[in-house]
Amino acid sequence: MAITFDASKKIFKLDTVSTSYAFAVHSEGYLLHLYYGAYLPDNNLLSMLDRGMFASFSPDNPNCIASGFSPDVQPSEYSVNGTGDFRVSALQICNRNGDISTDVRYVSHRILAEKPALCGLPSLRDENGDSETLEVTTRDSVTGAVVKLYYTVYSDLPVMTRSAVIENDSDAVMELERVYSTCLELPTMDYDMVHLYGKWFKERTVTERPLCHGIQSIASKRGSSSHNHNPFVALKKHGSSEESGEVYGVNLVYSGNFAIDIEVDGFNTTRLIAGINPTDFTWRLEPGESFTAPEAVMVYTDKGVGEMSRIFHRTYRKHLIKSPWRDIERPVLINSWEAAYFDFDDDKLVAFAHEAAKMGVDMLVMDDGWFGHRNLDDSSLGDWYVNETKLKGGLAKLIDRVNAEGLKFGIWYEPEMISPDSDLYRAHPDWCLHVRGRENSPARMQYVLDMSRKDVRDNIFEQMCSVLQNNKIDYVKWDFNRNITEAGSALLPPERQKEIMHRFVLGTYELMDRFVKAFPDILFENCSGGGGRFDPGMLYYSPQIWCSDNTDAIERLTIQFGTSMCYPVSTFGAHVAARPRTPLSTRANVAMCGTFGYELDPRKLTEEEKAQVREQIQDYRKYNRLVREGDLYRLIAPTDDAFRCAWEFVSPDKNEAMLTSVVMRMPETMFYVQRLRGLDPEKLYTDTDTGEVYSGALLMNAGVNLTRAVYQDGESVVKHFVAK
Repeated sequence: MAITFDASKKIFKLDTVSTSYAFAVHSEGYLLHLYYGAYLPDNNLLSMLDRGMFASFSPDNPNCIASGFSPDVQPSEYSVNGTGDFRVSALQICNRNGDISTDVRYVSHRILAEKPALCGLPSLRDENGDSETLEVTTRDSVTGAVVKLYYTVYSDLPVMTRSAVIENDSDAVMELERVYSTCLELPTMDYDMVHLYGKWFKERTVTERPLCHGIQSIASKRGSSSHNHNPFVALKKHGSSEESGEVYGVNLVYSGNFAIDIEVDGFNTTRLIAGINPTDFTWRLEPGESFTAPEAVMVYTDKGVGEMSRIFHRTYRKHLIKSPWRDIERPVLINSWEAAYFDFDDDKLVAFAHEAAKMGVDMLVMDDGWFGHRNLDDSSLGDWYVNETKLKGGLAKLIDRVNAEGLKFGIWYEPEMISPDSDLYRAHPDWCLHVRGRENSPARMQYVLDMSRKDVRDNIFEQMCSVLQNNKIDYVKWDFNRNITEAGSALLPPERQKEIMHRFVLGTYELMDRFVKAFPDILFENCSGGGGRFDPGMLYYSPQIWCSDNTDAIERLTIQFGTSMCYPVSTFGAHVAARPRTPLSTRANVAMCGTFGYELDPRKLTEEEKAQVREQIQDYRKYNRLVREGDLYRLIAPTDDAFRCAWEFVSPDKNEAMLTSVVMRMPETMFYVQRLRGLDPEKLYTDTDTGEVYSGALLMNAGVNLTRAVYQDGESVVKHFVAK
């Protein structure tokens, strides 16, 4: 790892264990991108800026006419709008005159030994001084905008982060209309764009398409990162595969409205920008104020999409997730939702706990319906006091009874929401997001609280703290069950109303930060109707996220494979549910690719099924560290094969591996040999089920014969190998 500046060539070079990133300072102060890719020992890259002939329709810089320089064709390190570059812009500022011409030039730089935190935003952390950060200061001499660009590289991983801070160093107000976090220039268009699309119940399906001339985008303007698109994109070189070829990955550490735009121009070059969605966004910057853009995480590898994913996984496990639960075996929990929905009382929950304890479950989670007078989804959000009609002895007595069965206790909240039928709404109708003169649009019979307001956050914090401090609660599921409409705040003046979407996210982060600091030992699990906020911003505050409300094992294969493109398996909230399309064993094998738990009524299981559950929980404990810390290899993607799906975990020392294969639909033939990946070819591995011994070379090149193991619809098999 090293960040250097060649003063003679005016070239910055940022090196990781296997990559290099370089850009230059032009004689007129422009920052021009030179290279991002495999490690380079030198920086002789200035020739990369020669773009040949360009038309007179591309404007010159008046001081560079003789050299043939035009902002319209040069690779910009942080593109701006209105001063000669007509491609997608990372930054656009409306100044005191009302125009949007923006032009930032190099002023100075610093190389920092420690990574600075981002004000009010989650970001990757520096552990034990294993990172360096480059701060480059630029300035727009006309508007007085100072733009500081931040680049961080790590000593242990081929990963880089980018962010930007805009400061108003003038005596007049300016308005930020576009503030993206990163801008990446590539000298070719020979890439396929890989991203994750979906909807509720069907999140994060992998799709890809070749880049073409024009602009290709993914975005959310729903108030969250959303079920529909994830703030992640990969560009893989044509012909690249899961285990070979060049791949660039970009993931935004943000939980709100985002946009990732990719433009291919007439020179066949590619520009990618990622950041806050400029739709419905403006930020008013008073003199002396600053604005911080979210962090973008960037990965390059020439070893395929799978290696890109593994780099993201290692990075997030070490440098993003900060919960003490990150490196600890998570409790096997049973959640009441699909077992009872709203129809429960204290006796029913204790009966669940009684049966679950006999099978080895660690925790009972009481889901939606325990507060206010909530018996359906039409009331009481915001009234976080116990419904003692349901829980007749109160919450403390219920927890005592559950603890007496040997189980810990968890609880469900939806802190950012409010029901029209609630004491809180009746007392404070202006506390929800709303637009004057317009009716609020209900969704799931609820509105959204104005999280930009400190008084709102304080009220929710105090209500929840009253419950969490006075009861023995070990787990909190934090839900968010609708998109944002009528996004207005009663406290913001008209000129600041377009700040509300970002202010909402900042408020949610601030509230979450308060909770994880006040209750450091509680295991927080994020949720948004399942996977509607599965993003790095949420992982900063909670080490796991409920992957999807869809608990069908076959459907989960596509969802979990897509999620694994950039998020570690240890973050996947995954449960065994009462969905009989697949055997109980397969439901457990799929949930094992995640945090593992149960979402069913344990009283309805047969004795044979209860015995299976006991064995499944023993297997979870046996394989937990391998799944939590191991490298994931996606062997057969559910979107690439009509019949089978397979994946493998390999321990960091390559001494242990676990293969899982699932039949989605009966194939035409029983014959099936599966090759493994990631093993040490020189080591000998024992199949712990059969006792057979194979070399790593044999398992990777010849494979393991599963012909008689998996053939019928819904069947699955797990093979465990340990090095001798």
